[in-house]
Amino acid sequence: MKLLVTGGAGYVGSFAVKKLVDEGHEVVVFDNLENGHAEIVSQLGAKLVEGDLRSKKDVTSALNSSFEAVMHFAAYTAVGPSMKDPQVYFENNIGGGLNLLSATRGAGVKYFIFSSSSEVYGEAEKLPLTEDMPLAAENPYGETKVMFERILQWHSCSYGLRYVALRYFNAAGAALDGSMGEDHDPETHLIPNAIRGALGLSEFKLTCATDLDTPDGSPIRDYTHVLDIADAHARALDYLANGGKSDAFNVGKGRGYSVLEVIKEVERVSGKKLPREKGETRKGEPSAKWASNDKIERVLGWQPQYGIKEIIESAYKWHEEHPQGYTS
Repeated sequence: MKLLVTGGAGYVGSFAVKKLVDEGHEVVVFDNLENGHAEIVSQLGAKLVEGDLRSKKDVTSALNSSFEAVMHFAAYTAVGPSMKDPQVYFENNIGGGLNLLSATRGAGVKYFIFSSSSEVYGEAEKLPLTEDMPLAAENPYGETKVMFERILQWHSCSYGLRYVALRYFNAAGAALDGSMGEDHDPETHLIPNAIRGALGLSEFKLTCATDLDTPDGSPIRDYTHVLDIADAHARALDYLANGGKSDAFNVGKGRGYSVLEVIKEVERVSGKKLPREKGETRKGEPSAKWASNDKIERVLGWQPQYGIKEIIESAYKWHEEHPQGYTS
């Protein structure tokens, strides 16, 4: 199958591209390289088309040949910055997404797989989170994911586009052989920052709330290995190609790990003690969140293969072997 992968030079997108190429698909990556790396696309044997989703001309040009499916990863993804400047998030995530859908419709694309987020649920009413719970985002980033899922629903209803929305829970980890990993500038995620601190590559001091209503007082999240997330995308594509109906699925380990548990695992792998101090709860984020993955197991046959041990060990290997990240 021939696919266009937006954001395929980024972290999660590049792992999905590798999975698709390994399965024999023809992949074209569309990326503005704001947060992506050209070198990884060429290493994976995919074609790179540079462009920006906010440019209708760029998007239409990228879809000027025959594609059967689109995987859409290109988005701004940080909660904190979205609270500070929501306009930028709506312009990129919704405006750019609408340009993509318009071009997709004009090109006759059959299938669309969307990189959504657990942020669509907002504060958890009960745990684990299930796909039939109300969508009630509590920050602008999450709201863009809710809005785009609803836009997809109407496109499916009115235009016949079949889609899958995959709601990730904290993508983490790296290739097991250390060849691919997470490289953001700036880096905002806990695991890579803690690992880089343990390796002496950057300054790190854990600052998090310790008085939340959780067993150790620190926030709990569901961390999912990026290899498992890539596998979910491949399964979603097969599902649609075999006649599956438009739907949304959680992609999570199915259990939560606290911030302090994650830090202890980094300390175990590195053999280093990390400094820490008490912090405040971040606005717009719940104290605990983890997924039910019953639906995706039942419908797509997906099960996570890796846990926090493999996440930390693979990420540590990547950062140890690539202290400067990718060269591009």
